[in-house]
Amino acid sequence: MAFSEYFLDELTSRSDIAEVVSDYVALTRKGGNLFGLCPFHSEKTPSFSVSPDKQIYYCFGCGKGGGVISFIMEAENLPFPDAVRFLAKRAGMTVPEQEENDPASRLKERLLELNRQAARFYHEILGAPGGTAAAEYAKGRGLSGKIITNFGLGAAPDAWSGLTDAMTAKGFDREDLVRAGLALKGRNGTVYDRFRNRLMFPIINIRGEVIGFGGRVLDASQPKYLNSPDTPVFNKSKNLFALHAAKKSKQGRLILTEGYMDTLALHQAGFDCAVASLGTALTQDHARLMAHYTREVIIAYDGDQAGLAASQRAIDILGKTGLSVKVLRMQGAKDPDEYIRKFGKDAFQNLLDRSENHIEYRLIQLRTKYNLELDEEKLQYLQEAARIIAGLDSPVEREIYGARAAETAKVSSQALQMEIQRERKRRAARETRQQTRKEMAPAAKFQPKERGIRYENVRSAAAEEGVVRLISLEPSLYREETGLSAEHFSSPLLGKAFEELRRRYLEGKSTLISGLAGSFTPEETAHLTAIMQKPEALSNGGRAMEDYIDIILTEYTKRQAGENSDPLLAAREKYREKKGYGG
Repeated sequence: MAFSEYFLDELTSRSDIAEVVSDYVALTRKGGNLFGLCPFHSEKTPSFSVSPDKQIYYCFGCGKGGGVISFIMEAENLPFPDAVRFLAKRAGMTVPEQEENDPASRLKERLLELNRQAARFYHEILGAPGGTAAAEYAKGRGLSGKIITNFGLGAAPDAWSGLTDAMTAKGFDREDLVRAGLALKGRNGTVYDRFRNRLMFPIINIRGEVIGFGGRVLDASQPKYLNSPDTPVFNKSKNLFALHAAKKSKQGRLILTEGYMDTLALHQAGFDCAVASLGTALTQDHARLMAHYTREVIIAYDGDQAGLAASQRAIDILGKTGLSVKVLRMQGAKDPDEYIRKFGKDAFQNLLDRSENHIEYRLIQLRTKYNLELDEEKLQYLQEAARIIAGLDSPVEREIYGARAAETAKVSSQALQMEIQRERKRRAARETRQQTRKEMAPAAKFQPKERGIRYENVRSAAAEEGVVRLISLEPSLYREETGLSAEHFSSPLLGKAFEELRRRYLEGKSTLISGLAGSFTPEETAHLTAIMQKPEALSNGGRAMEDYIDIILTEYTKRQAGENSDPLLAAREKYREKKGYGG
C-alpha cells in the first residue's frame, strides 16, 4: 500500500464527505441523507445521495459510490495516490513518504513539472526579441499586460528545437518532452518542438497545474490553432480553458465561448466567468465539469453557420446535465471579442441580460428554416416545434412556448397543444417499450450482477453481504469464535472485504467502507457502497449476524461436498459445535 492506513484514516476523518461533495454538488437534506444531481451522469431528478453518518456517497442512477477518496478520484479524474494528495492539500496535511514507488505517479509529476517549466520558458520568450511577433499580435488583439501575466501567455520561438534545447539543458529527458506533447519524434529519431512561431496559451487545471498548451500561429501556416495531444496529465475532452479562474467568479454563471481569444477578451472586460473547450467539440464530460460550479451556462459561440450548429449541439449536451442554458445572439459582430472591441463591455452586459433561454433560441432558429407561407413547410415547422416543446417538463412552459409558436405560424394555440400532447404520448410509449425490454431481459434473473460483479451462489452472497454490512456498521457484533474466514465466502470480493474489515476491527481501526478505497477498484468500491444502502436493523443485529454466518457455512459445506452429502453436513454441524457457535 502506498500510504499507511493510519494516515488514510486521519485524512478521511478530516475530510467530511458532505463538505467535500458540496464543492461539486448542490445538496439538499432529506431525512438522514443529502441528495443532489449526480455529477457523474446526466439526470434531471436527484438520485445522488450522501450519507454523513456512513461517510459514503452513492448514486441510485448510475451506481457509482464510495467514500471521500473515491469521490475525488471520480470527480477530478485522478488515480488513488493523486486523490489522496488532493485531499491532503485541502485538509492542510503533509503527505508522508510513500512506502513503495508508483511509476505512473512519478511520470505525472515529471510531466507537470516539465509543463510548468515550459510555460515559464514561453512566457520569458514573449518579452524577449524571439517573441516580438507574438507580442505584437497579442497587443493588436487588445490584450493587456495584466491579462497576459494572469493567464501566463507566452511565445514559442520560430525554431525547430528552442524549447527542446532549453528543457534538456535543465535536465529533462527528451522522451518526457514527447510524452508531454511538447515535442515530436522524427523518422530518424530526432526530437523537435511541436509548437513553433506561435502565441502560446497555457492550459491550467482547476488545481493550478499546467497540463497542456494551445498555440495560435503567427504566419500563414496551418492549423491556425494547435493544441497539445492527450497525455497522462491532459485530456482535452475533460478540461476547459480558464475554468481555474472562472470557478472563482461571483457572477453565478459560466459563459461558454469557442476559443482562447474570446475567453481572454471577456475576462479582460470583467466577465471573469468565461471558459472555452480545447480545440474539440463540447462533450458530456465538459458539461458535467461545468455543472460542478454553476447551474447556468450562456453559450456565446460565433454567429456564423458553424457557430449556430455548434450552439444547437451544445444546448442538447448541457440540457442533459440539468443546467439552465441560455444563448447569446450577437448582431454586428462575429464573436464576443469583436463585439466588445466594437461596442464596449456595457453593450455586452446588456446582451447577456437579454440572452434567450434555449427554447426561445431553438424556436427562433427553427423559424428561419421554413417558409410559413407554404402549407407544407408550415406543417413541418409546427411538427418540429411540437417535438421541441414536448420535451419540457413544466406544463406552464409548454403552454407559453406552444402559444408563441402557434402565433408565429398563425394557427390556434389549442391545435398545437394537441400536437404537443400527441408527441408526449408517443415519447411515453417509447419509454414504456424500452423499460419493458429491460425488464424482460433474462440475464438479470439468472445471472445476478451489480456493476459487473457476478455472484455464483446468490443465497450465500446475500448472507455475505449482510455480514460485511453488519461488521462495517457495528463491528462488535462479530465474534472470532465463529471461525468464519474469507475461505467460506462464495464471492471473492465479499470475502476480501470481510477480511479487511475484520482485520481493521481487531486492530482498533475504523471499519467504515469509505476507508477501503485503497484496497479495491472503483467498481468494487461502488459495489460495496451499494451493499451499504440496503436496510439493516441493528436492534436485532446479533441474531442477524448468526443467521448470516449459518447460511454462509452451510453453503460452503454444500460446495465442498456436493448438494446431497448428508454425512458431511452433519460433520459441519460438529464443526460449528466445536467452535462454540450459536450457543
